[in-house]
Amino acid sequence: MVVAATLLIGVLAGILGAILGLGGGVVVVPTLEFALPRLGHPITLQQAIAVSQFSVLAVGLSGAAAYLKQGLVQARTGYLLSPYTILGGTVGSVLVLILPARTVATVFAALLLYSAFNLLRAMKRAETQRPESAWLRPGMTFAGVMSGLLGIGGGTVQVPVMNLLGGVPIRQAIATSTFIMGLTAVANALIQQAAGMLDPQLACAIALGVLVGARLGAGLQKRIPDRELKFFFSLLLVFTAGQLLWKYWGTA
Repeated sequence: MVVAATLLIGVLAGILGAILGLGGGVVVVPTLEFALPRLGHPITLQQAIAVSQFSVLAVGLSGAAAYLKQGLVQARTGYLLSPYTILGGTVGSVLVLILPARTVATVFAALLLYSAFNLLRAMKRAETQRPESAWLRPGMTFAGVMSGLLGIGGGTVQVPVMNLLGGVPIRQAIATSTFIMGLTAVANALIQQAAGMLDPQLACAIALGVLVGARLGAGLQKRIPDRELKFFFSLLLVFTAGQLLWKYWGTA
């Protein structure tokens, strides 16, 4: 039952991850923490984050392949920015081993709400290609830190950063974020595995589910208008932030 539930979580994470340019961590981490203890398999936040890194890797590989075929990935942008996310991811993966779970959850929730606010605000204006902001690279480094710290692909930061600071249209930002996250997740997963946080059985189940879901999600994404993509993305971020804040502060 635990493996089957993890597989289904992976499918859902893969679909949403590929549609919205996320690694699936915003679904995987809170859902694993909620569902597995009820099936008699307790799991800590740090262990859920370690498993989530494999969902990120799977989304990056499967989703990016589909987006490359559709011509949506800005590969040059991805290659130029990926070193910043990899460096940040390494820092974040070390921090998660040190910081208390409540601190990590609070940072996660604050990041999600801030990203949702910026995306909703961006819906009010027309989307145009703009010159690259000087803050783009620091923003992508921060996305990498959040990726390693929170077990997410970094898309919750990468997509708004590329869209709002880099002037990359939302659809291309989602595709390019998916491309970058696969590169970042490799380093993050290695650190989590070396620290003994990884459950191999759950990691394999989540990766298999995500591979299936990401292929489905990449095909569905092209049918959704840009404004709706931003809106659905924002709703998901707010919902996940609320879950985390309630779990770690609601009963304090």
